[in-house]
Amino acid sequence: MPPKKRKATQANINIAVLPSPAVERGRGRPPKQSRPTERASADNTGPVKKGLERPVKQIAQTAAGARTRRASAGNAELPRALRSASGGKLNQPATKVMKSTKRKKIAKSTNAVRAAKAATLEAANQIDQPVASFERRDSNVSVQIPTNHAPNDNEDDEDDEDDQDGISYWLMKAEPDSRIEKGKDVKFSIDDLKAAEKSEGWDGVRNIAARNNMRAMKLGDLAFFYHSNCKVPGIVGIMEIVQEHSIDESAFDTQHPYYDLKSSRDKPKWDLVHVQFRQKFPEIIKLKELQKFAKNGGVLENLQTLRQSRLSVSKVSKKQWDFIMSLVEFDNVGTEVPVK
Repeated sequence: MPPKKRKATQANINIAVLPSPAVERGRGRPPKQSRPTERASADNTGPVKKGLERPVKQIAQTAAGARTRRASAGNAELPRALRSASGGKLNQPATKVMKSTKRKKIAKSTNAVRAAKAATLEAANQIDQPVASFERRDSNVSVQIPTNHAPNDNEDDEDDEDDQDGISYWLMKAEPDSRIEKGKDVKFSIDDLKAAEKSEGWDGVRNIAARNNMRAMKLGDLAFFYHSNCKVPGIVGIMEIVQEHSIDESAFDTQHPYYDLKSSRDKPKWDLVHVQFRQKFPEIIKLKELQKFAKNGGVLENLQTLRQSRLSVSKVSKKQWDFIMSLVEFDNVGTEVPVK
């Protein structure tokens, strides 16, 4: 007797496992059961199979190599100067290298400036030249600049000649044209000095170098009278120092054009000398003519008034004095007082 077929019940239907459409299409397939992972031994001597974890030591070495390659690539992009400044440290940041290089450049530049200043001061001390100055007789302001030209053997010889002769030579400037300062005319020409009944005080000098030159003047010294701040500047005559330096009282006079607030009777700052007319040249020795003999190592190359054109009182060597006097024509000198 054939067995009876079981009738399908609701319970049997729920128990049956029906494949889902996703499984049939290949999606949603359950993952394959993975094989147990074989870890490396602590001493890393065991074999490492494909697909398994790498040893810890190998991982550390790989990471260190990657950092070195990144640092090398970063340094390679730097300029050669920065790469050399890094001192071979390839992993040194570019910003740090640039800052270090900048500090070195600043330090080098500072040292060079200090060395140049020291050399200039040393040269000035060796030369023992007075300080070059710029002076305006209508102003109390003066700017001083140290001279640093090389010493000249001829200048030393000329100074020796001055000492042997016993007379020093100078050049002093004044303005022959009228100019009003504080209600007063500061004009003073060679004709004004000639017309004076007594010696004239050379006041109004407000420059340290010019003042020092006047302090060095001795009784009997001679000076060229130079017309300045005019259309045709130049040497027009000779005067003699008849009284050595004394206090310039005009510096205390508030109404004087060259009054100086910083100068007091307790601490006088400015001096003057007294001069007297000796000779007027028939023709002016123009500034352009003096400059012509100062070119290409000429005899007037070191004439102080040409080197420091704003200095109102300057020194003249015996050799320079004699040469300038040779330029003067004395055919029609007249009755001027002869030079000693």
